[in-house]
Amino acid sequence: MLDFENNYNLKIDELRKLIKPIKTFDLAIELALEIHAITHTSEVSSSDTPTYCDGLLDGLKGEDYCIMPTEKDKTIAYHLWHIARIEDLVSNLLIAGQSQIFNNEWMAKLNVSIKDTGNVMDSKQIADFSEQVNKQELINYRNAVGSQTRKILKSLTHKDLKRKPESDYLTRIVSEGGLLESKGSIWLKDFWGKHTVAGLILLPITRHHMMHLPDCLAIKQFIGRG
Repeated sequence: MLDFENNYNLKIDELRKLIKPIKTFDLAIELALEIHAITHTSEVSSSDTPTYCDGLLDGLKGEDYCIMPTEKDKTIAYHLWHIARIEDLVSNLLIAGQSQIFNNEWMAKLNVSIKDTGNVMDSKQIADFSEQVNKQELINYRNAVGSQTRKILKSLTHKDLKRKPESDYLTRIVSEGGLLESKGSIWLKDFWGKHTVAGLILLPITRHHMMHLPDCLAIKQFIGRG
């Protein structure tokens, strides 16, 4: 695991170097897609090789997604929701300037009553959400988001990397419920708004996933599934 994380961090460092110069643009997008693939299921990238995410999900049972080892921890269901919602909002609204994937149909399939990223959820809300959410549809939703992100990355030009999100789409993130007006959530609107597309590819599109998936793996090991 340590070797994997070290290798992953080296790839992120390399992406930082490649993503701005025009002469390394194609290499940067190729590396971004490679890093992105590692953190999603092999279904997303049509890979024949199992990914880090495949290994994490393998062998998990429905109740495992709801385990919260301590009140300071989150659940696997929460982590997957959080990273999927953030990727959906940033990829589609802020980078591509198009509608997010999440809609009323997905809300019904997921069996959830929230739309936001979950940044301000407390332990009870996380526990209730994790019991309520349809686990398979949560994976399906994240797969759909990941597949769309890959299409967006492949469509970008070097010129796109220099632009910042349009204010209308930053506003939509809040009006559509992706972020809440509370302090612990709304700060992301300003944070994302200050970054160029290149910066958003670095965080959250690539690096953010590995800020949460290792915590999921730790829970899996805690309950004896890994």
